Amino acid sequence: MSKRRLEGKVALITGAAQGIGAETARVLAREGATVIVSDVQDEKGQSVAKEIGSPAIYLHLDVKNEQEWSQVIKAILQKFSKLDILVNNAGITGFQEGFGPQDPENGSLESWRAVHAINLDGVFLGCKYAIHAMKGNRGSSIINISSRSGLVGIPGAAAYASSKAAIRNHTKSVALYCTGQGYPIRCNSIHPAAILTPMWEPMLGKGEERESNMTAIAKDIPMQKMGMAEDVANAVLFLASDESKYITGIELTIDGGLLAGAGAPVAKQETS
Repeated sequence: MSKRRLEGKVALITGAAQGIGAETARVLAREGATVIVSDVQDEKGQSVAKEIGSPAIYLHLDVKNEQEWSQVIKAILQKFSKLDILVNNAGITGFQEGFGPQDPENGSLESWRAVHAINLDGVFLGCKYAIHAMKGNRGSSIINISSRSGLVGIPGAAAYASSKAAIRNHTKSVALYCTGQGYPIRCNSIHPAAILTPMWEPMLGKGEERESNMTAIAKDIPMQKMGMAEDVANAVLFLASDESKYITGIELTIDGGLLAGAGAPVAKQETS
């Protein structure tokens, strides 16, 4: 039997109680990693860790709280003696949280700061504490989950788009800092779009309305379908593994071809 791709690695995943984070935890554990599932949704997070089994544990982590980051990293090092992989996945849009309008004209400063506190401050703190924990390792990887929204403007979700764009840039700063310091730490960002996760549920609706909305969304995607959480998790797996040992500071888009062109659907070519 061939060796699993993350055998012996220790991975921390934030926002892992559901969606992309939960699926990433499953995929990394399946490939041999010891996985720390973290979130503020304790019941859901514990359920994910229990489902995965012995390779996984759950730790509460509010990513915008620096003290909690310090405590979680300390607990991981005490229990496992190292941290090899960090996946900064936790994030919010502001819509599900009921923060009100998210456009540039009507959004509140309070909601702007709340979205950035989780999406951006959480990534900053994660990178900071991971660097301290990882710099003595032989080779480690930080993967920051940004978004397509970090590469284009989103008028109705200005705070979300701003925070995700900043994650893209901070990833490159971290990557260059670590190489400059001689630390064996790679840092890359992933930019998903139209991935079917709980974050989409309020926008999709239910029943026939849901199917209709999904069809409408798919029409604007060159591959004519929404992506799944496992599509992102498999990309995380690659960037977490030694297979990507010469890759740092990149942005990897997972969007079914959405950003490849001007947004026009791909016409089917007739064959003779």
